[in-house]
Amino acid sequence: MAYCFIAIFVAMIGYIVYFQVFKAEDIINNSYNKRHELFASRMIRGDIVSAEGDVLATTKVSESGKETRYYPHGNMYAHAVGYCENGTTGVEEQANFSLLRTHSFIGNQIYNMLTEKKNKGDTVVTTLKSKLQSVAYNALGSFNGAVVAIDPSNGRILAMVSKPDFDPNDVKEGYEDIISNDSVLLNRATQGSYTPGSTFKIFTTLEYLKEHGSDAAYTYNCTGQISMDGTTVHCYGNEVHGQLDLEHAFAESCNCAYANMGLNLNISEFQKMTKKMLFNSALPIEYPYTKSSFSLSKDSSTASIMMGSFGQDQITVSPMHLAMVAAAIENNGMLMKPYVIDHVENDAGDIVTETEREEYRNLLSKNNAKVMQKLMEATVNYGTATALQSSKYKAAGKTGSAQVSDSSDDTHSWFVGYANRSSGKDLAIAVIVEKQGNGSRYAVPIAKKVFDAYFD
Repeated sequence: MAYCFIAIFVAMIGYIVYFQVFKAEDIINNSYNKRHELFASRMIRGDIVSAEGDVLATTKVSESGKETRYYPHGNMYAHAVGYCENGTTGVEEQANFSLLRTHSFIGNQIYNMLTEKKNKGDTVVTTLKSKLQSVAYNALGSFNGAVVAIDPSNGRILAMVSKPDFDPNDVKEGYEDIISNDSVLLNRATQGSYTPGSTFKIFTTLEYLKEHGSDAAYTYNCTGQISMDGTTVHCYGNEVHGQLDLEHAFAESCNCAYANMGLNLNISEFQKMTKKMLFNSALPIEYPYTKSSFSLSKDSSTASIMMGSFGQDQITVSPMHLAMVAAAIENNGMLMKPYVIDHVENDAGDIVTETEREEYRNLLSKNNAKVMQKLMEATVNYGTATALQSSKYKAAGKTGSAQVSDSSDDTHSWFVGYANRSSGKDLAIAVIVEKQGNGSRYAVPIAKKVFDAYFD
């Protein structure tokens, strides 16, 4: 009995230590924690700044002591930085506790306490690049959609844009007007659930490589359409591609070749592979997100398999998910865990906490990553994304034209890929433009503007 109680006591002590070291920060930073109201009454909320130090959120204090949260860039960072009135979102939510505590010189804290002045919270430095965010935001223009840009080597989120958007400066007074448009608060970059269209050919290709080996040969003669069990699939624009190998089928985005490929895959193994590639799975990000969905199973109809093999049917994905996949391919299979908070510093510029780059896991083998790099480079060299050719960098990727639904002619425009140069600088990106046609025409030019700005 004594040993039993000792064991229970040791276990309790162990859990308390574990809680304080690993869980306390998450609990205290939870937006439902009422202690935040106490912190806010004693502290002026700290600033949020870009990677270059550009102020993205600050607190203005009037002569009468009234505090107003101010976002200098208005709509541009609405979803990435978020807001802290009528709830918290974005970085405002992720770093809530850090913004409401201070690590300034203890003498200053004591002086402020004695003079009944509030201390100012620490400054949160993000990974967001001001120039890149501005270019991505302006490139998307008046279209609805999203742009996500990640550094594949470390997981830093360098830009995140979602439209339609809103002005976070208006959230306190105009919240009812904002929420009257039920899609404006949705961060399409992470919470958008879209049909991937031809960008999904990345995953169909990976399953083919898994079943047949990275050096497997694939050939198909495209006549512009393929029919099986009463279902007919056409290539985009009814184009006839002729005799194709795997590289040309991918680069020229032949729907018929991929419908044929899908019919010859082991769908149960396809399920397992997409699970590893984060479909129907949790994503390693701090932002709220919608899980991507892979709907095919061994019981799926011929029509579903044919359509699903080039990203139609009931398959859905978020831009963030595809950006992470592109980053892993560029990084030879290894996905670095994405993050947006680089570090927290006090008023003297001393670092309080810092996010360390972290390997999440290998999404695909190094050999398969090399094959995918070659195929995605071919897409830029002579395929559907030739507009991305540049002397400043080497780009690679996959375009997509995703039919919104079986009953609609509306098509989402996709591009997912990356660019790099020999100096080691690289950038992964996902772009979606809602209901604007093929990826080559709308999404690719947006990606090019972001690449050009990054490698300038």
